[in-house]
This record gives sequence, structure tokens and C-alpha cells, in this order.
Amino acid sequence: MKHVLLAHTGDNVASALDNIVSAETFMYSHNDQEHQVTARENIPFGFKVALADIPAGDDIIKYGEIIGKASRNIMAGECVHVHNVEGKRGRGDQQIS
Repeated sequence: MKHVLLAHTGDNVASALDNIVSAETFMYSHNDQEHQVTARENIPFGFKVALADIPAGDDIIKYGEIIGKASRNIMAGECVHVHNVEGKRGRGDQQIS
């Protein structure tokens, strides 16, 4: 069973510690409990994977910090990368009210 690293208890993504093949189950620990997720696609070593469903527009959280927002719905077990994440920092096209 492949494993991932959850860096902070508030994260909704984790980093793959191995290459994870689509349909493989991987585990992570949270609050001293083991959780299982099935990969929906191949997740390369070091890439982020969603631990739960993340609706479009919701924050992507890693290291307890917002690192972007979902540009589309992301299902648990999907790879989280530039194809489904938008940056939120330093965006001159998004004015804060």
C-alpha cells in the first residue's frame, strides 16, 4: 500500500512518497487515525493528491497555508497540480475588495 505525507492537520492535500498508480489505495495518518483513499489517476512521486473532494473555488491547503484555489471540482484521489489549481497570490487581475 502506497503512502503519502500529510504535512499539517488542516491540509486537504498530501504529497506522494512513491509513484501511485491509478486505482491503488494509499494511506495517511490524521489525529492518530489511519485513513485510506483510492487514487483516481496516476500520482507521480512528490506531487500533491486530494485527500477529500475539493469543490471548484475552494482553497487548496498545504503546510496549513492556502497555496491556491481549485479551478474545477477535484475528487479525492486526484492529482492536484497546475491543471486544476489557480494561484491566489500576486494576482493583479483579481482585485481584493
